[in-house]
Amino acid sequence: MDTKLGFEYDRQGDILYINKCKPYAEQESEEIEYGVVARLNPATGEIENLEILFFSKRLQDNPLELPIIADLRLSA
Repeated sequence: MDTKLGFEYDRQGDILYINKCKPYAEQESEEIEYGVVARLNPATGEIENLEILFFSKRLQDNPLELPIIADLRLSA
């Protein structure tokens, strides 16, 4: 099922959250790069959420690149 992406920024923690769904306890977490945490569907292994730590610092240093491939399309 295709879903829209949601973006939330925690200014105090300097964390950007990118969500396909609301995070839930059963998700597995994996640090896929220093400071980038993927929350995975436990049945499929699909990335459902990303947490990008030190977000503003990352933007100051370089263009932000993530170690994932995205299939972006307009939502219906």
